[in-house]
Amino acid sequence: MILLALALLQVEVFVTAPGKATPQTPATIVVEPAAMFAAACDGNGDAMVTRAELAACVARGFAEADTAKAGSLGYLGYSDWALRWLGDRTALPAPYDVDRDGDNRITLAEMQRQFDRLFSRWDVNHDGELARSELLTFKTRPIDANGPTTPVRPGGKPGGKPK
Repeated sequence: MILLALALLQVEVFVTAPGKATPQTPATIVVEPAAMFAAACDGNGDAMVTRAELAACVARGFAEADTAKAGSLGYLGYSDWALRWLGDRTALPAPYDVDRDGDNRITLAEMQRQFDRLFSRWDVNHDGELARSELLTFKTRPIDANGPTTPVRPGGKPGGKPK
């Protein structure tokens, strides 16, 4: 019926496709999965994380993952923990980094030591608390609207062979 009315009125209808999408500018500030976990350990909501808050959070996460109450996690159990708390089974720190004695089991003490080492690395101003700004990583690789660009090789052109 509508088509007949339009035909009688001789109205021209133009349909245009949407314009080409503009690519999103790549992120230049990112957060490590373990740092994202640390930020979530802010127990009192002051936007700062202390060693004690991080240690308590690691202990809660470990207890939740240790469903057998064995006192240790195998690598598969650790990957389940990493999926829940770090966002991916293969996120860093890897179980090989945490399992310092190489027995293929991860204890709470090993996880606490790993996160204590990370805390020391992140606590840039050494005040004993992690501010959100200390948990961010800044990407310095050159980027354009299409993403990271090919680095300039010594004595050559971008992406080209050295002279």
